[in-house]
Amino acid sequence: MDNLSISSVLVLHRFDIPSETVIPAFLFASLSYMIILFCNLILILTIVLNKSLHQPMYLILLNLPINDLIGSSALLPQVIKDLSTGSRTMQYSACVAQAFFLHIYAGGTVFILTAMAYDRYIAICCPLKYNTVMTNAHVMRIITLVWMTIFIIIVVVFYLLLRLPRCRSIMTNPYCDNPSLLTLVCVDTTINNIYGLFFVAFTQVIANGMVLYTYLQILVACFRSRRSDTKAKALQTCATHLIVFLLLECLGLFTILSYRFKNASVHLRKFMGMSTLIFPPTLNPIIYGLKTKEIREKVLHFFRMKILPSS
Repeated sequence: MDNLSISSVLVLHRFDIPSETVIPAFLFASLSYMIILFCNLILILTIVLNKSLHQPMYLILLNLPINDLIGSSALLPQVIKDLSTGSRTMQYSACVAQAFFLHIYAGGTVFILTAMAYDRYIAICCPLKYNTVMTNAHVMRIITLVWMTIFIIIVVVFYLLLRLPRCRSIMTNPYCDNPSLLTLVCVDTTINNIYGLFFVAFTQVIANGMVLYTYLQILVACFRSRRSDTKAKALQTCATHLIVFLLLECLGLFTILSYRFKNASVHLRKFMGMSTLIFPPTLNPIIYGLKTKEIREKVLHFFRMKILPSS
């Protein structure tokens, strides 16, 4: 164990899967990553290359696939490599880097979805003020605030972690995150735990409060609308967005709270944690992007003109 500590090599507790299921697991991880890359890159390119989509809603949406690629690329290539080689070790510096980007992804998702909910609130509840409020300058301020806030919060999390001496090299998680790295520390981590809980409480209260308030106001505005088509479209949009948001929140909160309860199933925590990093990046570009009429039309037009040109 001392040799592992000196060489800064960590032993991670990967999924214990039978040898006959390694290949299916490898194929599933590889296919999942390919789908995530394809869907999110298509969404990014569609918004970037079409000037007609350079509007506040789509400019804010653009940050979601970028963030999803950060999270999935921080995890899945490592999982694919480990499944193909059978490795259970990882350099400490690589583990810290993976944890940093996974936390950027987790916090970024919540704040970006909050910004998107705010945009929809202005568009539906204050349509006459939308062009005045959601100017390009205001949108850029929102985007900058989202990324700067989450970056500063996560930098402080890892500053508090890296100042502590490490005396263990075995982790019980298949991937790296701040709670798992704290288990490698043999000194008091009270400050880290307090800050971590404050960060979780802050993001949940601010983000959940704003999302629930904005969508509640949107639903009220929809029911007051006399146009049935507008009501149906807005209700469908709100329902799909809320389902994805609540799915992310349930998976994330369970993973966070499972570290606080010693009796929580380790295998269930692993599964829920991995699900948080696989399902949202797969569903987000479909729910928030390809189901949007304007984006769907641009994507289909691209494929007809570039991929399947008429003879």
